[in-house]
Amino acid sequence: MTLVDSSKLSISHPMAARLGDIARRHGVRLYVVGGYVRDLLLGIDSNNDIDFTVEGSGVEFGKIVADELHSHCVVYERFGTALVPAHGFKLEFVGTRQETYVEDSRKPIVSEGTLEDDLRRRDFTVNAMAIRIDDEPGELIDLFGGRADIERRVLRTPLDPHTTYSEDPLRMMRAARFSAQLGFELDGASHDAITEMRERIAIVSQERISEEFMKTLASPRPGLGLTILYETGLLELVFPEVHRLGGVDLVQTGSISYAHKDVFRHTVKVVDNIAEKTDNVWLRFAALMHDIAKPRTKRFVEGSGWTFHGHDEIGARWQERIFRRMKLPFKERDYVATLVRMHHRPMALVDEGVTDSAIRRLVVDAGEQLDDLFTLCRADITSRDPRRVQRYLANYDRVVERIRAVQEKDALRAFQSPVRGEEIMEICGIGPSRAVGVLKKAIEEAILDGRIPNEYEPARAYLLEIKDELLARSAE
Repeated sequence: MTLVDSSKLSISHPMAARLGDIARRHGVRLYVVGGYVRDLLLGIDSNNDIDFTVEGSGVEFGKIVADELHSHCVVYERFGTALVPAHGFKLEFVGTRQETYVEDSRKPIVSEGTLEDDLRRRDFTVNAMAIRIDDEPGELIDLFGGRADIERRVLRTPLDPHTTYSEDPLRMMRAARFSAQLGFELDGASHDAITEMRERIAIVSQERISEEFMKTLASPRPGLGLTILYETGLLELVFPEVHRLGGVDLVQTGSISYAHKDVFRHTVKVVDNIAEKTDNVWLRFAALMHDIAKPRTKRFVEGSGWTFHGHDEIGARWQERIFRRMKLPFKERDYVATLVRMHHRPMALVDEGVTDSAIRRLVVDAGEQLDDLFTLCRADITSRDPRRVQRYLANYDRVVERIRAVQEKDALRAFQSPVRGEEIMEICGIGPSRAVGVLKKAIEEAILDGRIPNEYEPARAYLLEIKDELLARSAE
C-alpha cells in the first residue's frame, strides 16, 4: 500500500481554505483531525466528513465563523462544541480537550486541554492525527505513530488499550468496525484487552451497539469485524444467537466419524460473498441470519449424519425478537424473515420433474425479494471444491430460466387475483367479510396450481363455479 506523501497533503474540502483564513486573521490555531486525515493519507476522498479542532474555545471560534459566513451558531456548552450550518455544510468546531470518565458511564467529563491531550483521547492512532490549516497548510501532526500504523495496516490505541476501552467501551465495537472498513488487523494488545474487558459493553446503550454492528456489516469486508467480535467473546454479549453458531460437533459411530462444519465460519464466508455483490445492508443481515436457528434444530441421525430440519422457518420467526432486542427498524424485519424462510426453496426446484405450480409458488412467495433471494442462495455456496461450486451455480441458473419461462407465460411478478374484492362482493351479493378473502384465495390457488390461467375471464368464470359451495362452507 502506497500512502500519499505527507509533505504534499492538501485539504480539498471546499470550506477549508475559507476557515483557515478566518482562523489566521483571528489568531486561532485550527486543525483538521480524525478520519479525514486518515482517509487523506489513504487517498480516499471524504470531503463531506470533516472535523475541526480549535486550540482554545471551539464555541468562540464557531461564533466568529457564523458571523463571517452570515449564519448562526448552535452551542453545546457541556462538550465545548459549536455547530455552524453554512453553504450546505454542517461545520463542527471542538476545542482541544481532555476527558475523564466515571466507572459506570461512557459520558466524559470534559475540560480544556492541549492538542496532544485531544489526540491522545481518540480511539485509534490512525484517527489521532491532525493537519494545521491556519498556518503552514499541509503540516501533518502525528504524535502516536498513526501514519506508520496505516502503512502496517494495524489498528492500535494511542494509550494503553485497557485505558482506551475502559473509558469508552463502545470503542471495542468500533475496533471491529474499522477493521472491516479499512481491512486492517487489530493489534494483539487491543485484542487481548477487549477479551478481558468485554463485560464493560454493558454500560453502552443498545442503540449505539446496534449502530456500530450495522456499520460493520455495511463495510467492505464485514467478516473481519465479525471474526474480531467472535474471537474476543464480545459477540456473545452483543449478538448471542450469532455467537452460538461457532464450533463443530463430532460423533463417532463404529469406524465412521460425522462432523458438521463450523456454522459461524460458514456464515462469515456467506456474508463476505454477498458483500462482494451488493451494498444492501439488510440483504447482508439476511445472510448473517440465514442459518441462525441451526444450533436449535441440530440433530444427529444414525447412518445419515447431522440434520437441521426446520431451521429456515424457526430462523424466520426469530427475527421478531432479534429486531426488537437489538432495536433494529421493524420495516426491515419482514424482508429479512422472508429471505431466511426461503433460502432453501430454490435448490428444491432443481429436479427436472418440478412442476410449473411449484415455480409459481416460489415467485409469488418471494415477491419483490426474488432477485435478492437468488443472490443469497449463490452467496451460500462456500465449498472449496470449484467443480461443486460450478455445479451448484449451474443448478440455480436452470431454476432462474424456469422462472423466466413461467413468468413470461403467467405474468406472475405482480400476482394477485384478477377478480378483485369489490367485484367478488358484487357478484356474490355479500358485504366485506372473511368470505371475500376465502373466495379470492381460492382463485389465486387455482392459478398457482395451473388449473386456470392468470386472466380475468377464466378467473371470473371460476368464481361463478365455486362461489355457492365456498359461501355455504363459510356460513357453517
